[in-house]
Amino acid sequence: MKIKKGDRVKVIAGRSKGKVGDVLRVLPTESRVVVSGVNMIKRHTKPGRTEQGGIIEREAAIHVSNVALLDPKSDKPTKVGFRFLEDGRKVRFARASGETFDR
Repeated sequence: MKIKKGDRVKVIAGRSKGKVGDVLRVLPTESRVVVSGVNMIKRHTKPGRTEQGGIIEREAAIHVSNVALLDPKSDKPTKVGFRFLEDGRKVRFARASGETFDR
């Protein structure tokens, strides 16, 4: 997948369109990501021995095609490409500016 945990992304489609957040979790088998503050749902939980019951609001997964990585230079959504460095490492880079995401 081109998106990894900790990346800063912008939602480009769906109910949360336009929101920006960091990727909390990546679910590669389902092609989904969980982004902080995006696609919030309310979960009704029963009280347990340690936790309190009630309505809990948390992030739900969003499909990876509905998010775009933000360019580190311009802070705008961009496509992602791969290239190899001189030392042989494969890194991701922003197609718009050419800036690398991985250090």
